[in-house]
Amino acid sequence: MDLMDLRYLSVAVETGSFSNAAQSLGVKPSTISRRIVRLEDELGVTILERGSFGIRLTAAGRQVMVRVRQALDSLDSVREVGKSSGAGMTGHVRLGVRMPPIGGPLQSLLSAWRNQHPDVVLTLHELNDHQLSVALTERSLDIALVTTHALRRGANSIAVYREPLVAALPLGHILAAYESLTWALLRDHTVLAQGWDDSHSAREFYASLLGEGVKFSSHPASKQSVMALVGAGFGITLAAQSEAEVVFPGVVYRPILEEDAWVQIELAWRPTTEDAAVGRFVAFMRDEARSRNLL
Repeated sequence: MDLMDLRYLSVAVETGSFSNAAQSLGVKPSTISRRIVRLEDELGVTILERGSFGIRLTAAGRQVMVRVRQALDSLDSVREVGKSSGAGMTGHVRLGVRMPPIGGPLQSLLSAWRNQHPDVVLTLHELNDHQLSVALTERSLDIALVTTHALRRGANSIAVYREPLVAALPLGHILAAYESLTWALLRDHTVLAQGWDDSHSAREFYASLLGEGVKFSSHPASKQSVMALVGAGFGITLAAQSEAEVVFPGVVYRPILEEDAWVQIELAWRPTTEDAAVGRFVAFMRDEARSRNLL
């Protein structure tokens, strides 16, 4: 059974004649008549009465048309799903992050994405740099937001936004009396950093800014846990400005007046990724970053 035969039959019934259906479909009336006769022969039932009045459904034809309309509606639904998925308007994006999407600009970007793509499911995975790289390679993640210094080879990436760095200090710390700080003032104090056996990019990044001779204390823990240690007086740390929007007991923040006191966030994905929703997410983040001048 040819689906086009069902389409011809449906249009003929809706328009009331073969000539009207032919005009609507851009074919000859004889083509429609022939295809419907073939359908009737295949089903072994007369679907249409033909006469000077045009065409009308037989009793059996009315029963057939119920199923025909159901079949065509189902086919149209499949087409719509295909178009929507192919355009990236539906689907699933598994997004990996190094830092929680707190404050601007990332929270604002994700909010705008959600408003424009409500039918795309976004799942957030918070991992360290090494885990993000492995997850992209193994395809358990579609895409990841990482700092520039943590980018690994083999991934495509675009810069999305840049954030100022601030110093997080224990309340009552000697440096808390300053309105702003410099690398020279910070490097004489114990600096807490996130660090795992296979991922020390944060400490390496901090060292590139603070210079040699800094005493680091690495912790395989979340940024929130590191901030808790700062509040407990174990040392100081660096944070993106958006992270400073979160209040931690016993922690105060101070700006750093240095030209290189910033961190750049990039969107990374595997070059072989073909998922339409992921492609749309990349394009959205790129275009939004440009329109908002986030770099």
